[in-house]
Amino acid sequence: MITTPQATTDLCDARPDARAAEPLFRDFGGQRAFAGAIATLAVFEDNSLVRTALEEPGQGRVLVVDGRGSLRCALLGGNLAALAEKNGWSGVVVFGAVRDAREIAATKIGVKALAAHPKKSEKRGAGSRDVEVTFAGVTFVPGHHLYADEDGIVVVET
Repeated sequence: MITTPQATTDLCDARPDARAAEPLFRDFGGQRAFAGAIATLAVFEDNSLVRTALEEPGQGRVLVVDGRGSLRCALLGGNLAALAEKNGWSGVVVFGAVRDAREIAATKIGVKALAAHPKKSEKRGAGSRDVEVTFAGVTFVPGHHLYADEDGIVVVET
């Protein structure tokens, strides 16, 4: 598992190209500081592609899920967080909701999301993978690097 080599505050001070996300996110995972290359999903109230991505080797990457900010259902739960941990993902950032907050907190990955919601998502297989997604004032590009800790989320190209 990759952890943040330096605080996001120090990264912002040292790198003029650092892009900091708006402070919209809550910490849910057991790992508060995490970092890795970005993999992306664009979905809406359907977590089928989230499962598909997390079933693959994470290789220390961070899965960024653009759920269009929907708070009507969860896109990540305890089972998927455990799958992410098992498969070597460093963390998951969800622009939407998660569920099974206690189970997610017991994992050794970072999870940031807008809120918790008890309802599960649909399973239609809809969405896009490995595309640029923009939310919280930042564009998340596959292959760029994400650093997260208690102070927020920062993205840099390399």
